[in-house]
Amino acid sequence: MEFASLATGMEVVLKDGRDRLARVSLRELLTSDRAELIHHTSGPSSTDDEDLAAVVLNRLTKDEKKEVLERAEHVREMLTGYRSGSEDLPRPDEPRPQYAPGLPLKVRYEAKAAELGVSARSTRRWAQAFREHGEAGLVPRTARADGGLSNADPRWVEAAEEVLNEYEEESRPSVKVVLEEVEARVKTKFKLVKVPVPPQTTAYRWMQELERRHPTFRLSTQRNRDIADRPRGVYGKLRPTRPGEYVLMDTTRLDVFALDPVTLRWMQAELTVAMDWYTRCIIGLRVTPVSTKAIDAAAVLYQAYRPQPVPESWPREAAWPEHGIPRGVLLEAEAVHGPLTGVWGPKVAPETLIVDHGKIYLSAHLTSVCRRMGISVQPARLRTGRDKGPVERYFRTLREDLLQRLPGYKGPDIHSRGLNPEKDAFFFHHELEAIIREWTAVTYHRRPHEGLLDPHLPKVDLSPAAMFEHGLARAGYIEVPRDPHLAYEFLDVTMRTVQHYGVEINSRRYNGDCLDGLRDMAGSDIDLDKRRLPFFADPDDVTRIHFRDRERVWHTLKWEHAPSLAMPLSEEALQFARRLAAKEYTYPDDRLAIALLLKRWNLGLGTSLVERRMALRLSREQVALDLPEQPVDDVSSLPSVARVLSLFEQPAPPVIEAVQDRKPEAGDDDADGLEELEEELDFYATALKDIDDDE
Repeated sequence: MEFASLATGMEVVLKDGRDRLARVSLRELLTSDRAELIHHTSGPSSTDDEDLAAVVLNRLTKDEKKEVLERAEHVREMLTGYRSGSEDLPRPDEPRPQYAPGLPLKVRYEAKAAELGVSARSTRRWAQAFREHGEAGLVPRTARADGGLSNADPRWVEAAEEVLNEYEEESRPSVKVVLEEVEARVKTKFKLVKVPVPPQTTAYRWMQELERRHPTFRLSTQRNRDIADRPRGVYGKLRPTRPGEYVLMDTTRLDVFALDPVTLRWMQAELTVAMDWYTRCIIGLRVTPVSTKAIDAAAVLYQAYRPQPVPESWPREAAWPEHGIPRGVLLEAEAVHGPLTGVWGPKVAPETLIVDHGKIYLSAHLTSVCRRMGISVQPARLRTGRDKGPVERYFRTLREDLLQRLPGYKGPDIHSRGLNPEKDAFFFHHELEAIIREWTAVTYHRRPHEGLLDPHLPKVDLSPAAMFEHGLARAGYIEVPRDPHLAYEFLDVTMRTVQHYGVEINSRRYNGDCLDGLRDMAGSDIDLDKRRLPFFADPDDVTRIHFRDRERVWHTLKWEHAPSLAMPLSEEALQFARRLAAKEYTYPDDRLAIALLLKRWNLGLGTSLVERRMALRLSREQVALDLPEQPVDDVSSLPSVARVLSLFEQPAPPVIEAVQDRKPEAGDDDADGLEELEEELDFYATALKDIDDDE
């Protein structure tokens, strides 16, 4: 190799492995990947097995690091006479006579050994390690190792990991059983080589270290399976850039008992929510008894386009403008139109719907609605809860901040359940939904979230409501469909033919003048598929159905028994009324069934304290409801909660008490009281039995 100094810089003449000459600039030789310098002398390199001193010291605990630093002061005093290691920074009593710089090192080693109560050999070894590695050389070997398995045989560790992996989907074993299986696995797998078996204490310590990598003994088995299913690579994440780009939908079982207003039974309640990922705003929610259906999920999605209006009792700051634009960019409407009214959440036009693999989310009903609205459905990965992490966090916040403060809270699992949570004060399903909706609008949407941030404004605390305003400032106005008949397309579709008496659905007949031109189609020669027309029905209100004629105009058909009702009647309530009437009459019709159901509701579903106690007595074995005194907290101050709890504080109306004490008239079917009716129906058993049956 020859060097040449040219006007352009230093150049080097090289000879490669084929004896060919090449001229390379010195800068390229030192920085290019085409050449590699070979060191003739040893020196620090990035490929050395030895860790940096900072890495070794940072692995220590606080007490271990303090011990190493104190030992380093003793070593510096042996070598230099000063604990700081410099004569320019002496301490008041330094140098001490036994460590004077003029004394031989052997004398100073022996003096330090006598002072610390160790051997002179140990002090010499400390001094040598300090000269070579500094303070990091004084770290004990056990603390310097990476992890607690540095001394373990790799073959034993391999067998132990195999055994732990086999318990990922099994019941939780004991450490003793696993160690016995590991010992047998080592003998079977390594027959030709003798692998040393560690002592029991050492094996338990190694298994504790393996527990960090393969959780098996400490956490719940469900949690262990979730950890085992984690991807080994980098976690992927969708990054929304505007409101409505990604909407999360999920359903969870609430940890509060609720009373079904139809059957008067304690039932599990399920909550279905839709969350805008960008803002974390809840744009739709619905509480359903026992289980959620596809029509319920469609109803939640409809709330993204048409949020429900806020009650008058809500605070003003919880109301959103009806059009969904933040109030800060609008003129004050109160000065023009009087008091401001609004809805409980923002309006969002979903673009992509992220759901799990539940039947209600992948049903033909919901997918057809999404296709009609131009929404892309993206199922999450199986058993991967982090794909819907924000909505799962909402469920946890709801339980910790609201549900556990409500009467009837039963805990997140069987191990957290109280002795008898059913005996506490209760809420009907619609009351529970109103409470959750109000808490979401008043508290959740107005409270800053740690997960909401703008990288350009990292110090600004953003709430979902503020994030929505921020998203509109970035993405612009949100355009949602304005068709007032949009709700019909979210209803359940039933194909039926038009008969001379109207349309019949589940033994219910609907009729109207708008069917006059379609009645002759029932007996014509037209194919059945062409004679059948789509009718849209709401399972929560069977008193009417809707259909669209050839001119694309919507019409409403009323049930023949609808005039007997002054309120909506659900499909479930009607089926229950029919079963109730069938137990008392041989040939009951719907009119009689509704009359019996209304009579039953008049007994049990009032709003006074006495009527609520009668409803509970009708469905449970309790004679009276002993209500605990409610603590004063933020949840009880919600108008929806206070309105229900105030009923229990009011004295019973004297008129109702007189009705209770009055003797029944002769010939009354309810003469034997509510307890006889409870024995006649199969629906009224103990609270836990009903819950087990529902599950």
